[in-house]
Parts: sequence; structure tokens; C-alpha cells
Amino acid sequence: MARPTPLSGFPEWLPAERAVETHVLDVLRRTFELHGFAGIETRAVEPVEELLRKGETSKEVYAVSRLHDEGGSSSEKRLGLHFDLTVPLARYVLEHAGKLVFPFKRYQIQKVWRGERPQEGRFREFTQADVDVVGSETLPFHYEVELPLVMAEALSALPVPPVRIAVNNRKIAEGFYTGIGLTDVEGALRAIDKLAKIGPDAVAELLEKDAGATPEQARQALQLAAISGSDAGVAERVRALGVSTPLLEEGLSELVALVEAAEERVPGTVVADLSIARGLDYYTGSVYETTLVGHEDLGSICSGGRYDSLASDGSRTYPGVGLSIGVSRLVARILGAGLATASRAVPTAVLVAVGSEEERRRSEDVAAALRARGIPTDVAPTAAKFGKQIRHADRLGIPFVWFLGAEGHEVKDIRSGDQEAADPATWTPPAEDLLPTVQRT
Repeated sequence: MARPTPLSGFPEWLPAERAVETHVLDVLRRTFELHGFAGIETRAVEPVEELLRKGETSKEVYAVSRLHDEGGSSSEKRLGLHFDLTVPLARYVLEHAGKLVFPFKRYQIQKVWRGERPQEGRFREFTQADVDVVGSETLPFHYEVELPLVMAEALSALPVPPVRIAVNNRKIAEGFYTGIGLTDVEGALRAIDKLAKIGPDAVAELLEKDAGATPEQARQALQLAAISGSDAGVAERVRALGVSTPLLEEGLSELVALVEAAEERVPGTVVADLSIARGLDYYTGSVYETTLVGHEDLGSICSGGRYDSLASDGSRTYPGVGLSIGVSRLVARILGAGLATASRAVPTAVLVAVGSEEERRRSEDVAAALRARGIPTDVAPTAAKFGKQIRHADRLGIPFVWFLGAEGHEVKDIRSGDQEAADPATWTPPAEDLLPTVQRT
């Protein structure tokens, strides 16, 4: 086989890097389950027409076909790899609604695929972690408060800098725009969503050109987007702009309830930011974007919001609220910026030395006894000199080497050089050495 050519956009971590990713996934999974979310996994493919329903993602979808389907003669539907976990969730809820209990709290950690240009923090194949609460016909507002608090807890347990979760409520913008006579609400939201990238002057031009705003309406929309804070003062600053509609007041009430609850539970983490628009048109209430403090150049690592219609079967509608973490994006930054390292590249805590190939069976018996007690153990690959076997363990980061004797065994901590008598039926390594750990750097 010729030397392989790397494919850009498809990350493959080395073992020590994979240990960091596994730690991140374990923390997320554990936190989600502590809050009552059930894990699911959906198929990797969906019908292409379902993936392209919004009409804006055709360039991102990887189509799937069988090599022997000559000329496209198969009667099977065209399939594509899912580009997020929301479309599969909508289908899953509709398909299994009769077997689910609502509100349905689910988390999902899977690979997704997007055919976009790879760049820092953006991949063609990556792992995503989603949490959603889906209701049947109705979904109480308190879930819009719960979701960012769950995510704040999960992210605070990861080896990353503090996070800032910026929140807004789509009802505020829609109510405000209606109050100033701006009719193309969706167009205005799409323009405001570009504020951080292109600045207020360019956004004002977009508001006038694409959303039909007058210069005065564009100025007012930008005034609204400039407001931020973490208490009820946010609502007062919005009201000071002189616009009042029932929808605006409803959105302000919900936003204040969210930021005040968050300030009590996770002080300094959640802030109202009325520039957060989330340009997708299916959001109807709270919206969220999360950045790493000091790493804002990475953009949002976790985003989402409330949607009143995840899916509908014609007779019943399923509203929901959810957040999604770009796990690969986050792990790439952790590794690239040296934010954390794994204590070793392999799970092995003990390497059992081999005195000679004739004695390998005895070494394997010791390893089996240790494994039976939950201690990750490997056996040396060759009966080389003990110094070489110790160096092999050291290269892998294995902390202990086990030596067999005629009348008893000894185990050596190769980091400190300490060596002691040991019995495979009773010896246990310190808890912190039993499995690889991930440390902040």
C-alpha cells in the first residue's frame, strides 16, 4: 500500500489526544444523565429531501450511494449523512412518539458530516453533543432556564477556561421590530446575526437592503442589539427605547427570569446579549451562544434555542428547546492551545514484566488476576532486559511494572523508583493511577 494522503477536515487523534476527547465525552455524558437526560443514537443517514427541507444546506450534505447501484436504478430513496442532530431528532420523535414519555429529555453524542471548507475549528466530520427537551403540544418555559444551567455545569467540569453563555429571546426582537414597523423580521434577524463579524455599519446596510428597513429603523434595531446585562436592568434599557408591544414584554419577562436564575446558580456565567439573533428561522424563544473566555476567536462552541415546532405529524406538534456542543471543535482548541494533557496514552496501569518466554504464561496469569479486580494490565511484548521493559512502560506512561519472583512478586513505581512486595490478589494502585487522568495545564 502506498503512503496514504491525509484528508483535511477528518480529524484523527493520537492515543493521548483521544484520551482527552474521551474525558470530555465522559464528563458531558455524566452531567447530562445526572439531570435526567436519556441517551439515544440515531442512524447516520436520512433521506436527502428531509436533510434539504430548509433549502439552505445542499452544499453541506454528503450523499450516500451504493457502488453497485449502476445508473441510479435502485428504487431506494436517496440518502445523505446527517449534518446535525436536530433533523434526526425530529424524525426520531415522529417515528417513536407513541413509545416516548413527554417531556422527552434526550442527549445524543454522535458524528456528523458537513461538506464545507475545512479551517481551524471547522471539520467535515466531527462529534457533536446535543441536549434537548421535547414536549407534546406544549413545553413549559422553565426548560429554557434549565438547559443553559445544565450546559454551564457540564462545561465548568471540563479542562477549559471559564465560559460565557450569551442569551437572548427572539420574542424581544420580533416584538420590537413590529413596534417600529419593520415587517421583514426574519431578514432583520439574519442581518443582526452578522453583527459580530461585519460590524454595525455593514449590518445597517443589510437591514436597509435585505430587510427593507429605513435608516431610522436600522438605527433602532442596532440600538436594541447593543444592550446587554445580567439583571432586570436589561429590560429597563429596552423599555427606554420607547417601544412597547405584548410580545416584547413577554420576551423581556422571560429573559429577565432566565438571567436572574442563572446569576443565582452560576454567577457571572450567563449574560443577556440582545445582539444574539441565531439567524435560523425556527427559533421562537430563548436563544443561546457560548464562548470560551480568552478564546473568543474560536466563535461559539455551544449554541441553540427554543423552537415551537421541532416536528409535526399533522395532528400533533412537538415543541422543544436544545443546545449543541461542537465537541471536536472544543477538543481541537484544548489540544492546540495546550489547555490539558492526559496522564498517559493508554489505559494500562500495570505492565507485567516477562523474565523469559518460557515464563510468559506466569506473567499472563498475574495480568489476568489483576484485570479480574478491575486493574487495567498489560504484559510486556518481549522478554527483553528489564531495563528495556521499564523503558517501554515509561514511553506509554504506564506507572507500574510488576516483577515475578520465585517466592514472591514485587511492583515498581517507575516514576519514584519505589519498589515493594505485592500479591496480585490484594495489591491495588492508588485511585489516581488506576485510570488515565486529564489535567489542566
